[in-house]
Amino acid sequence: MPKVLIIRFSSIGDVVLTSPIVRCIKQQIKDVEVHYITKIQHEQIVENNPYIDKVYTIEKEELHMALREMKKENYDYVIDLHNNLRSGRLKRALRAKSFSFPKLNRKKFLLTAFKINSLPKDVHVVDRYFETVKKIGVKNDLEGLDYFIPAEDVIDISKFGIKKDFVVFSIGAKFATKRMPVEMIIEIIKQINSQVVLMGGLVDVERAEEIQKVCPQVINLCGILKLNKTASVLKQTQKVVCFDTGLMHIASAFKKPIVSIWGNTVTDLGMYPYMPSHQDRFSVHEVEDLSCRPCSKIGYKKCPKGHFKCMRNQDIGAIVSDINKGLSSVPEES
Repeated sequence: MPKVLIIRFSSIGDVVLTSPIVRCIKQQIKDVEVHYITKIQHEQIVENNPYIDKVYTIEKEELHMALREMKKENYDYVIDLHNNLRSGRLKRALRAKSFSFPKLNRKKFLLTAFKINSLPKDVHVVDRYFETVKKIGVKNDLEGLDYFIPAEDVIDISKFGIKKDFVVFSIGAKFATKRMPVEMIIEIIKQINSQVVLMGGLVDVERAEEIQKVCPQVINLCGILKLNKTASVLKQTQKVVCFDTGLMHIASAFKKPIVSIWGNTVTDLGMYPYMPSHQDRFSVHEVEDLSCRPCSKIGYKKCPKGHFKCMRNQDIGAIVSDINKGLSSVPEES
């Protein structure tokens, strides 16, 4: 029985984006056993995946605890979808045949630092993941992403006062330069023809409360739900409004219509919503021809230039139009 280890330590979105690789390896290699290693905080993303036979986790930067057990596995292949110093150490210690994901860091640096774009055109990071497993005979089935929610984490949305037809507005992002200013979010929400549910982490609670003061009709779930329960709400929504974040990729796994709003990052980096059979289900809103954009492949705590035009110059009318397109209900008059 062949045994394969997949490495992806972080982060939420990146781990979700490896799910087609997991599925296709399991389905296309006869009798294969698939193992996965990630950071302990991302275990819930992979532990319920039926295509994964065993999950190893690491805490912080430590590998030695997991490595002791993994050396006993005698892997046939190690698929490194992270490709950093830590994954390199792991591959050397396991001494199995390995294949590494091409990160294209030099090309990303040229784009962010000098605005020289030599990245593959219209090639998603998932397609580059598949280049990594081509040599072991695994091909992309074009079925998109997976996210599996355990039964105990399925949410009854009515307990939060959420109606059947609602829009999720995911207001969070790790870096401020990916997030839209609160006053602009408020302007958008006031024009949405459906109930709106705010989603985000603990760090987004203050911003969510500021929005709720002006838009009391919204349901605020920021900082309340863990990731699987958040995913359960996403699975039940009719549309998702979001920035370039992990929740965008979870929504993509459920094939949800997505209105994505891009600040300092760009889709050329290959991280846009991945729905190969449903390309019409997402829209991208960005300020094009901005000379300072992209300023980073991830983001900053604040705009390096101070003007934050990549968000402040967004076309609110176009965003609202895309959100309201096809909505099945209109909020009741208060």
